[in-house]
Amino acid sequence: MSSGAPQPSPLLTDLYQLTMMQGYFASGLHTQTAVFDLNFRRLPYKGGYAVWAGLEEMLETLESLRFAAEELAYLDTLGLFQADFLAALRDWRFSGQIDAFAEGSVVFAYEPLLTVTAPLWEAQLVETMLLNTLNFQTLVATKAARCVLAAQSSPHGGEVIEFGARRAQGPDGALSAARAAFVGGATGTSNVQAGQRLGLPLTGTHAHAWVESFPDELGAFRAYARVYPDSTTLLLDTVDTLGSGLPNALTVARELRAAGHELRGVRLDSGDLAYLSRTVRAALDAAGFGDVKIVASNDLSESVIAAIIAEGGRVDVYGVGTQLATAGGPGGGALGGVYKLAQLDGRPRMKLTGDPVKSSLPGVKRVWRGQGADGTFGWDVLTLGDEPQPGQAVSDPTNPLRSGRLPTALRWEDARQTVMAGGRRTQPAVALPGIQARARQELARLPAETRRLLNPHVYRVSLGADVSGLRDWVSAELRAGLG
Repeated sequence: MSSGAPQPSPLLTDLYQLTMMQGYFASGLHTQTAVFDLNFRRLPYKGGYAVWAGLEEMLETLESLRFAAEELAYLDTLGLFQADFLAALRDWRFSGQIDAFAEGSVVFAYEPLLTVTAPLWEAQLVETMLLNTLNFQTLVATKAARCVLAAQSSPHGGEVIEFGARRAQGPDGALSAARAAFVGGATGTSNVQAGQRLGLPLTGTHAHAWVESFPDELGAFRAYARVYPDSTTLLLDTVDTLGSGLPNALTVARELRAAGHELRGVRLDSGDLAYLSRTVRAALDAAGFGDVKIVASNDLSESVIAAIIAEGGRVDVYGVGTQLATAGGPGGGALGGVYKLAQLDGRPRMKLTGDPVKSSLPGVKRVWRGQGADGTFGWDVLTLGDEPQPGQAVSDPTNPLRSGRLPTALRWEDARQTVMAGGRRTQPAVALPGIQARARQELARLPAETRRLLNPHVYRVSLGADVSGLRDWVSAELRAGLG
């Protein structure tokens, strides 16, 4: 589904992308075919996986990306760009090919998540926009998936809703976070703009200010129930959660039932959420209101959710705000996605550095995903083309001396597909519910030890001998060129 938001401008880029474009144009290099890979080097949150998000939105942007007259006029005022270059930008279009994991896929470090094959100046311009969109949404989708998996570990089940707009990194961040959180498994959002533009389910209760605006708490609860008799969720902790909030909510629940309606839920926003939710659940059940949901909020994260469940908490819905919209927490904050040239005009290219972890991989690569007989994902291998073979020697991307051999029990599939060719999508856009379903299915196919929150099993990503051999050859050539 289209976001309905204004399309990003081609000026959503770093200045050096445009200055390099002009340099390529002046040097006659701009039409050479370039291949760039987008990947990251470290999994977020010290976890075992990431959830790939933002691709569909990015493809929509690339199809319509144009330089408007006022944008070119602005560039002219900078005094950096020649008239012939600006004239060429009037007809600039993205005409390239993109190969990528489908949005919602589980992905790992050191594998090309997306490969752009395009004329050099086209591939250069879109770098910043790609990283801006895909880094952030992948980070938030991964955070959401971790929260959802924690919530679902309860024997009573649990779901996650996103309501971090007030803490998000600006309006665009709030909208992108709501979208990515849904990809990662959140069932709804409080962000009304996200509901309108993205078709996301909306959810919400009332604030403490509502209760404070009435002479007493019971009167506030009754007033809210009169306006929303079939969708009332009451916030219990404005005065005293157990001493007044819970008894008053039970009174309103009985009054609603007598009038032919039912209280939908109660919300806890402070205090010991495990203890309070157990106590509130027992009171609701004893009063005959077993279907009333308990919603919890208050700076929740996957670790807090897991702790609530471990202590016997009875929360049905976790409202995750700050930690989700800002992608916070240990190992979060930003996804270190990078975009590196792998081939130019048919010749392999790589970044060579003293830190092997930061060296890039040359050549046009394919990503193969091995799965067991039960469909569980087991190993990802990068090759220059051919499908991995049983017993084949492979090596670790960060340490050429760390090698192994592939098992015989895995069935291999090409993990990526061509999603754009000639600047146009190669298949219909996928709606957000379909992307969320894919993420759910892919997460279920990961080994349980890879999904766990703490000290997860390291899923193996390896280089085939052809990729590592090409890296060694290009590296040697570069070093020889240094004398």
